[in-house]
Parts: sequence; structure tokens; C-alpha cells
Amino acid sequence: MNKVVLIGRLTRDPVIRYSQGENSQAVARYTLAVDRRFSRRQDNGGEQQQTADFISCVAFGRSAEFAEKYLHQGTKIGVEGRIQTGRYTNRDGQTVYTTDVVVENQEFVESKAASQANAGSVPDYSGYQNPGAAPAAQAPAGNSASGESADGFMNLPEGIEEELPFQ
Repeated sequence: MNKVVLIGRLTRDPVIRYSQGENSQAVARYTLAVDRRFSRRQDNGGEQQQTADFISCVAFGRSAEFAEKYLHQGTKIGVEGRIQTGRYTNRDGQTVYTTDVVVENQEFVESKAASQANAGSVPDYSGYQNPGAAPAAQAPAGNSASGESADGFMNLPEGIEEELPFQ
């Protein structure tokens, strides 16, 4: 069984590209910073620092469009998917091995209000580079969602009712 469940924060805004051809499909790539459980290290000042793993994720189709519209750096999400490995030969003729989580389901794990309250305490992972990953392009600005309700959660956009698994 190949099943992965992660909870973490996006290190930067998702990078969205579209496949070529008649049936063009959105492809979103992002990296999750996932804290290690019980694993701590000391910094130069002797303070305990929690360590994190940086997991490369890729979403396709509607999941990628959701990521483009609603996810941004620092957002805490839960991801469910599967591990996929691959390899390619780079321009220097070297074989590069890759490991990604192919996203099957992604969802928010904190309210928008909690996310904004934690914004100042979220580590800045924007300088992190995933070894073996292609250089990231700049994501378009304006990925924040609008239509927040009084309880801090987002209202569903128009026309999404047919996609919901329940009524």
C-alpha cells in the first residue's frame, strides 16, 4: 500500500503550470515543511529548535486549480496522497532521482483567522531549495481567498456544489 498523510505549512506559494495539448491540465508544485515529532536540535545559542522535513508535493487537475486559488506561503494544510519516484538526466549528463507526493486530497487544517494570527510566528522557508527540483518560477500574486465568513472560514465559491461529495 502506498499512502501518505502529511500536515505542514507551505514554504512558498505554489508554482502552477499547464500541460500542453488538447486536454490541457493544471499542475501545481509546492513544498510542505512538516515538523518532526520529538526531534529537536540545539542552535548556536543552546536553544532547542524543532526540525522539519521539506516534502515536495505535486497536484493535478482540480486539486492544482484549488492550490493556485487558495494556497499561499505559510498556509497550514493536510495532504493525502502517494509517493512517486522518478529519475531524469540533467544537462550535465548526470542522473537525478526525484521523490514527490502526488496529492490526492488536500484541505485546510486551521481557520483563516488562526492562520493570520500565526502569520508572524511561521518560519520563513522561502529560501529553501528542494535538491533535484527544477528552479521554481514566481507564482502569480493574489492567491488569497476572499469571502470570509464571521467564523473565520471561507465561503465556498459559486458553482462548486456539483463537486461536493455530499449535499
